[in-house]
Amino acid sequence: MTENIVPHNHTIKRSDRINKLGYHPILIWFVGLSGSGKSTLASGLETRLFNEGINTYILDGDNIRSGLNKDLDFSDASRKENLRRITEVSNLFVDAGTVVLTAFITPFEEERQKVKELMGKDYIEIFVNCPLEECEKRDVKGLYQKAREGKIKNFTGIDSPFEEPKNADIVIPSHELSIDEGVQKIYDIVIKKIKDNE
Repeated sequence: MTENIVPHNHTIKRSDRINKLGYHPILIWFVGLSGSGKSTLASGLETRLFNEGINTYILDGDNIRSGLNKDLDFSDASRKENLRRITEVSNLFVDAGTVVLTAFITPFEEERQKVKELMGKDYIEIFVNCPLEECEKRDVKGLYQKAREGKIKNFTGIDSPFEEPKNADIVIPSHELSIDEGVQKIYDIVIKKIKDNE
């Protein structure tokens, strides 16, 4: 089937969009356990970038699984497909000139590596490192309790593994830093990449 797919060579290129925008769109991928603070940090960072005139968009589990990926369950195979689709969508957003921020657990190193390979230099991985015990304390949705009671299957950190990133670009110990401190640490690195990336 793929032999009949020929991408159209459009007149406006990514380089044209970069020249017009004055910055380099990238994918910022937040990795970590549920409750670690991924979405909170992503939101804080997006606000900083947006207020500086940078086009941004956040993709997270709820807004993706309620639409694009609502046909997927939480098996390992579906999680991998979930991330594959997110990566492809993110790549399109970045090509269109948007700085994309994603907040997904992304538990497997193999899947994180695939994202890196597709995005190349247009990628920053942020590991929001928070102990499981602290994540459970923060669990406003009660998901960990339901997982421990067996009401939710394949829940990362309980009955599904989380492989900690070994080569993340930024590590944020969210149990040790305030939200503002975490956002500032990320911002200092991200803004340089957006402005200076070649």
